[in-house]
Amino acid sequence: MAVSDWALLVLLSVVWGGSFLFVGIAVKELPPLTIVALRVVLAAIVLRLVLAVMGMGLPRERSVWLAFLGMGILNNAIPFTLIVWGQSHIASGLASILNATTPLFTVVVAHALTTDERLTGQRMAGVVVGFAGVALMIGATAFEVRDASIPAQVAVLGAALSYAFAGVFGRRFKAMGLAPLPTAAGQVTASSVLLLPLALLVDRPWSLPLPSAGALLSVAGLALLSTAFAYILFFRLLARAGATNVGLVTFLIPVSAILFGGLILGERLELRHFAGMGLIGAGLILIDGRLLSGLRASRLSSSA
Repeated sequence: MAVSDWALLVLLSVVWGGSFLFVGIAVKELPPLTIVALRVVLAAIVLRLVLAVMGMGLPRERSVWLAFLGMGILNNAIPFTLIVWGQSHIASGLASILNATTPLFTVVVAHALTTDERLTGQRMAGVVVGFAGVALMIGATAFEVRDASIPAQVAVLGAALSYAFAGVFGRRFKAMGLAPLPTAAGQVTASSVLLLPLALLVDRPWSLPLPSAGALLSVAGLALLSTAFAYILFFRLLARAGATNVGLVTFLIPVSAILFGGLILGERLELRHFAGMGLIGAGLILIDGRLLSGLRASRLSSSA
């Protein structure tokens, strides 16, 4: 990748890492469904405005909107809600590390549901090493029923699994001939239609105490920066550097999330959390394969 591509990748990791900070602030005053509904509704408005400025529109076919709804459920409604609820019990940095298991789940889901993305021995080793990191982070407290952090950690892992299914489900949009930006706008629009009435019914936000300016600004940052702006960055980088290179953002998101959580929220992670993150990173390196391939090529060239 060019230097400018790396700059975009780092910026994207900071923007997505910041989502855990925004959630960590907002969840202290607002219920999860309200946060998620505001996130997708505001992001949908912004992305629709971007489409209008670019002279682009959304398709009207029923089959496409059903696909948008499915993607909105798997890529927005389920994972956003699980992460926000999880962060009401665990630190934002830990949530970001657990969320980094998404590629591990994706390898397994793709193997089960597709014919062209099969598990190899090296990828399987990466999955095993990565999930060993997850087990290390959760630790022996998983056997203590009274520990409220365990369901929260499982919820964030559930979000990562939902993202994995979304990755496989989203392959159909390329076959439909849809551009990435309308796909992003379509999915957040569909999830908005689903989540807004649900949040109004369950949370009755008009009956809640008025949130502070910090909470409102965090929700705005979550929607405008970590969702709408992040999608624009993501699809621009996707077009310039390709899907494999964009996947490197997974390595960087926990770094910025942990820094934000420590510097701004005063969170502290234990040694086992960092050790678990190291194992997850090692698993992702095995799954990605490029580093090992480069090392093998270097050895062959040096011995020739």
